[in-house]
Amino acid sequence: MMMAVTLAAAPPVPRLRAGRSVDPQDFERIRTRMMLEFCKWDPQVGDVSTLCPFPLILPQSEWREICAAAEAMTRETLAMEDRLLGRPDLYAHLGLSRPLRRLMEHAPHEHLTPAACRVMRFDFHPTPEGWRVSEVNSDVPGGFAEASAFPALIAEHVSAASPAGDPGAQYANLLAGVATEQGGAIALIAAPGYMEDQQVIQGLARRLRERDVPTSLTGPQSLEWRGRRAFLKHEPSGARGGTPLAAIVRFYQGEWLAGLRRSVSRRHLFVGGETPVANPGCAILSESKRLPLVWEELAVACPTWKRFLPDTRDSRDVPWMSDDGWLLKTAFCNTGDSVTVRELLPDRIWWRRRLDIWSHPRHWIAQRRFSTTTVDTPAGAMFPCLGIYTIDGRACGIYGRLSSTPVVDYSAMDVAVLVERTHEENQP
Repeated sequence: MMMAVTLAAAPPVPRLRAGRSVDPQDFERIRTRMMLEFCKWDPQVGDVSTLCPFPLILPQSEWREICAAAEAMTRETLAMEDRLLGRPDLYAHLGLSRPLRRLMEHAPHEHLTPAACRVMRFDFHPTPEGWRVSEVNSDVPGGFAEASAFPALIAEHVSAASPAGDPGAQYANLLAGVATEQGGAIALIAAPGYMEDQQVIQGLARRLRERDVPTSLTGPQSLEWRGRRAFLKHEPSGARGGTPLAAIVRFYQGEWLAGLRRSVSRRHLFVGGETPVANPGCAILSESKRLPLVWEELAVACPTWKRFLPDTRDSRDVPWMSDDGWLLKTAFCNTGDSVTVRELLPDRIWWRRRLDIWSHPRHWIAQRRFSTTTVDTPAGAMFPCLGIYTIDGRACGIYGRLSSTPVVDYSAMDVAVLVERTHEENQP
């Protein structure tokens, strides 16, 4: 007797296509506006433009799927953060440095500094097995001009497709609401000398000023904490600051803050403060790429993460030296700068990385490699990455990047990602 066997349906391959290139003269106007109006100060590296003259087009069904996934992962991430705040014994496993652990160890005993809002960005990649997520940027995600203004400008030259959202405006609206409620200015802090960081806070400050919110662009050394409230040490006039800040926008990475000299007060950016911060320092806990290694310890349900994230392990538990199916990256990898794939690295860098992985295994994780589906574009076959923003738990936009290699890092091009309009939306 023959038995019927039911085969599980394979996940659909994500549908993503490139649109036509914008007319060169029109695109040059877009580049100029991005530089002059939206603080995109790095539109070109050497002889290569960092802005794509064509969009990526995403069907509505795909957008709904990754929206739902990003929102579910936001809820799961916040639940894990909440559980971690009572488990300082796990901070070393996450790869937190000693200064960071000292800052966070007060979390179980003090109230958390309130969040002005919470911003996250989940990096989605299309694969033959469906969408995969490589990581979440939950500490200080950037890319707002590239995800807001750039798609809006490109969409003016594309029929039947629209931007997925405007995370820059959403962020500014929420902060403006906090400023109205609290009264006072908003301080935007970033590390000096990093143009990418400075353009993010300059662009956000511009949006806040459009909403009549006073702003101050500064660094953590200019903050003064009186009790638990934050003030600017000096007003623009030179006088000692007398008005408490309404909120702080922290575009200063948590691990960098922890490394500042002791005379710079930064503890209340993490715990014990009363001035709202976006994002508060506790976000560093979920920023760690080693978070999956403590999932079982936390006993928090995270089915969406487990569905979309590739197998992630301690580097000591996998044969990464002999098995090319694994890539490695640091716990606080930024812009793909530490992603390590043997075949993509020069020998001198590979040997240097190998030594660091062996010497500091708790600084690294190993992640099962997946095969990203390329997209045929006017510039040839490219590897896409869609960064899906959630702000206070709601998906609200896409930061698109394209790379000529499977590793999407700082050298990738920014691309406007548009969503196909429905039949009803296309009606005049």
